[in-house]
Amino acid sequence: MQTWQIVLLVVLVVVIAALVALYIFGSKMQKKSETAQADMMAGAQTYSILVIDKKMMKLKEAGFPKIVIDQTPKYLRGSKVPVVKAKIGPKVATLMCDAKVFDLIPVKKEVKAVMNGIYIIDVKGLRTGLDSKPEKQGFFKRLAAKVKKADK
Repeated sequence: MQTWQIVLLVVLVVVIAALVALYIFGSKMQKKSETAQADMMAGAQTYSILVIDKKMMKLKEAGFPKIVIDQTPKYLRGSKVPVVKAKIGPKVATLMCDAKVFDLIPVKKEVKAVMNGIYIIDVKGLRTGLDSKPEKQGFFKRLAAKVKKADK
């Protein structure tokens, strides 16, 4: 065998080994995520909350209790998280929110929130349904829509 064939074979074996390792690691992480999600849903309760404000903030600046910041890994403390300020009964609380639910939460409206501790898992409209925001369109979809509108 020539040297370039040997090098190509070694590189191919290394790439295949890396893909197998990533597959195994990914499946373990997915199982861990599913069990954590199931545990979170098991302890969840439904509250009626009045949303005062919502924004993406750094974890340190959000005003969470010290124990929450201490339990967060150091590399994630500077990252931005979806934060919701809400009135739960007579108290105003700072809550963390799931990224999927963050866009659905209306500001200055009352909603039913499924929560586990200070984490909002799901949101439902209290008196009316929630208005889902239209999906963001890419440049070409907007351009095609303008062309269709102009043709009519």
